[in-house]
Amino acid sequence: MSQTGILTFCLIILTLNGIQGIPHLRTVRCHCIDVSTRSVHPKTLEKVEIIPQSLSCPHVEIIATMKNGKKQCLNPESKATKKLLKAVSKERSKRSP
Repeated sequence: MSQTGILTFCLIILTLNGIQGIPHLRTVRCHCIDVSTRSVHPKTLEKVEIIPQSLSCPHVEIIATMKNGKKQCLNPESKATKKLLKAVSKERSKRSP
């Protein structure tokens, strides 16, 4: 092999090592597929998770876990959910001195 061929081969190998894959369209991976319109009573709650919007999911998600183990996705824009979050935060502030 000539020096030009070896040099070309080395340049191709070095170039290919530097190429990184570009991700294809990202799939949306939200936890909540369906959002409930029903209100939830604070006494039936075990915990509330607030998941902020991210690259994988374009909107805020609120997941309420009931004492019986069932999970329910709540609409973060509804008045009932906002009222529930205020009640939960008020209850937490009472517990922590």
